[in-house]
Amino acid sequence: MLDRFDWTAIAASLDAQGWAVLPGLLSPTQCADTAALYDAETGFRSRVVMARHGFGRGEYRYFAYPLPETVAALRAGLYPPLAAIANLWHHRMGIAHRFPPAHGDFLKRCHEAGQTRPTPLLLRYGPGDYNCLHQDLYGEHVFPLQLAVLLSEPARDFTGGEFVLTEQRPRMQSRAAVVPLRQGDAVVFAVHQRPVRGSRGDYRVNMRHGVSEMRSGQRHVLGLILHDSV
Repeated sequence: MLDRFDWTAIAASLDAQGWAVLPGLLSPTQCADTAALYDAETGFRSRVVMARHGFGRGEYRYFAYPLPETVAALRAGLYPPLAAIANLWHHRMGIAHRFPPAHGDFLKRCHEAGQTRPTPLLLRYGPGDYNCLHQDLYGEHVFPLQLAVLLSEPARDFTGGEFVLTEQRPRMQSRAAVVPLRQGDAVVFAVHQRPVRGSRGDYRVNMRHGVSEMRSGQRHVLGLILHDSV
């Protein structure tokens, strides 16, 4: 399923703007089945109401281990090509840490450091909901790329609720990007920092992501974070 994507083009887009779209990562049926999990009584380790913590409005639920088959397969399958990009990014940013080729080996490293809680999550937004700009860090071991998969169809299921990224370059004002997504599309983006080539070599750009205010309907998103949490 993942072999059909042009990972060279994805790497180039990530280098150029800090994000890239994987169109049709999930089918409409897979999207509907995954979104329907939100109301299940089991399979999750926690529920977060964003307004209680100043995160925005809306709510999300973190999956528990074992993860649903689709979520686990995506996490394991997407990791290897993204790890190759992540290692190049760390080299360019002068960070010594490297990522192993298999996701299981990286998770073992997380778990040995006390990061044992799974981080994939389902998010649900309704009218007036939004997600403040933030970064999903969770501990010492941070994989520098993550994904959000839109499970609902814009205009049909909801309006508003655009996925937003901002970057802060040194001595410059922040720049924002709105990423166009359809149902089943995924956006892969920088969790925290990414390298940008300048006239004197590479420097680091700080990234944040969020969701603009919903106007109507209901929006479900699958978040795929590749490191686990403390």
